[in-house]
This record gives sequence, structure tokens and C-alpha cells, in this order.
Amino acid sequence: MLVLGIESSCDETALALVDDGGVRAAVISSQADIHALFGGVVPELASREHARLIGPLLDSLFRQADLGPESWKSIDRIAVTRGPGLMGSLLVGVAFAKSLAMAHDIPLIGIDHLQGHLLAAELEHDILWPALGVLVSGGHTHLYRMDGPVDMTVLGKTIDDAAGEACDKFAKAAGLPYPGGALLDALGKRGRADPHLFPRPYTHNDNLDFSFSGLKTAGVLWLSQHADAHFPPGDTPARERLDSASQTLCDAAASYLLAVSETLTIKTERAMTLFHPESIVVAGGVAANSVVRREFANLAEKHGIPLIIPPLSLCGDNAVMIAKAGWHMAMAGRVHDLSLSAIPRGQTIPQDWKTL
Repeated sequence: MLVLGIESSCDETALALVDDGGVRAAVISSQADIHALFGGVVPELASREHARLIGPLLDSLFRQADLGPESWKSIDRIAVTRGPGLMGSLLVGVAFAKSLAMAHDIPLIGIDHLQGHLLAAELEHDILWPALGVLVSGGHTHLYRMDGPVDMTVLGKTIDDAAGEACDKFAKAAGLPYPGGALLDALGKRGRADPHLFPRPYTHNDNLDFSFSGLKTAGVLWLSQHADAHFPPGDTPARERLDSASQTLCDAAASYLLAVSETLTIKTERAMTLFHPESIVVAGGVAANSVVRREFANLAEKHGIPLIIPPLSLCGDNAVMIAKAGWHMAMAGRVHDLSLSAIPRGQTIPQDWKTL
């Protein structure tokens, strides 16, 4: 079973080919440098870049996989991110996938972007079912009961700001350029965390939802009161100037990331009381953070179950995870037709597939 995956939910344009043996080929183009000029993703610009890049990237993918024009006959399914994400960006990918499916008479599969992230963890390690899934990204923070690769139930999610957004806003307020999450992690590695500096938001309750708006506010307020906790400006790339950051900022970064990570593990451990997971899966862009990985490793060790996290290269948005999710959908006999709709952030992804 050979599946072509297409990802265009935000500011990465990506395509991949995955078969029964794993990844056949993958290409990706990031728009981070473009959006950095504006301090964040500009939706209209993102969709225009997707439209410009997606065709040439497909050609590059086929060259990498050593596939010619006649090789469309070997592709069994086309899987595409249908949501959640930026509506304009999603529409580019969905329209492209539909055109390929119609032109080459290949069944189409729409993929939930968030579930794709979780299945990226399976590419290097087997997931033991049932698993407790923790999806942590710039726009989403979800807990899932994962009974199988195509059987996931949401247990809790953010009611306002996601963990990644809270990190990006703290980084921006500290003077770090976009995208600031990785730089915040690099500074945190140079600091000493104070576990009492920032709150663990929305944990004094009995539910499984998240709210990081209070932590974001606390972080920005603290930065406004500490002038020495701001990253100095400069003309060279920020990563080359990390040595110029104050110890105060490094300590604050370590403390803030600890607050984010412990908030996540508090809710995750609470979810473990609902059922007995055989493994914990942590995925999404924030899963690349070293403090998050460390705290979840400690949690998994405490409960004696394996922690499964994608490699760093597959924590962010990519098409490998979409193709892998599509492979599982195909093996379950699920497909969509050309009426497949794109679903923006904030709306529920419908389970409207058909069975072959």
C-alpha cells in the first residue's frame, strides 16, 4: 500500500510517500523566514506560498523516490490534511489533492491533522494500545484515549491558549524573534528553574481541559517588571547571540518551560485514572521541547510504561505523519469522495468517511 501525503495546514508545505515498509520519500518547505518579518504567521501570505510551492514540491518528491510520470499507477491512496488549520492554507492542499485524485482515479482520504501528529510517533516505535495521547502544538493542546490508529477519543483540550502559543508569546515578550519556542528552549538549558516563579494554570479542578492564558499573562507581566530579562537586539541571527542573554532571562525561560511541562503532566496523570494506558504518546511541535520530553519521561518511568515521542524532525508539521495516518485509514477500508471539505481550527472534524 503506497500512500501520498499532503500537508498545508499552516506555514509548512510538505509531501511524502509512505508504504508498508515506512517512509519512501519526503519533502518540505518552511515559510518561517517569511513570517518572521511580521512576527507571526500571516494567513493570506501562507496560502499564497502553498499555492506557489506545492506543484514543484511534488516534482521534487517524485524525483527523490525515483518515480516517473507513469508511477501514478503505483500510488494506492492520496491522503491530505483537511483540518484543523488556517482555512486558506487547508484549501490549497485539499484542492490539490482532489485534482490529483480525480486526474489519476486514486481514492482520496481526509486526515485529522492532530491525529496525524500522534501517529508520527509510530514511525520509529510501536505504540502499545490503548495509549494515552498528548498532542501539544502551537495551536492545540489535546488529551486522547487512543484505542488504535483509527480509533481516538478526545478526553480534554485547551479552552483558550495552547501550550505552544503560551511559549511563543512569552518568547516574543522577551524580545526573541519568531518562531521563539526553540530559542526559549535553548535559553532554558542555560538557566536554573524556579518551580515557584510561575503558576500551573487551570489545575485546581477535576477536569482534563487546559487553559494557558493565565500562565501567558503571568509571564508577560513578570517580564514587564524585569528589564534585565529581555533578549538584547542585534543584526546577527538570534541563535548566534544566545551568549549575550542575561542569566535572569535564562532562569526565567527554564522556570516558564517547567510550568508549562508540569501543567501538561498534571492533567496527563489525571487522565490515567480513567483507564490504564499501555503507553504514553506525546507529539506535536512542543514535543520537541527538552523540558517537555524530560518531564514526560519522568512521568512514564513513574508509572512503568513506555513513552513514545516522534523524532525531532517529525514533531513539527510534516507530510510523513499525514501519509502514515492515511495508510492506517486505507488499511481500515476508509475513504472520502470529492465532496471532502476543509475544516478550520475551532470546528470538529466530522467522521464522514466511507467504507470500501
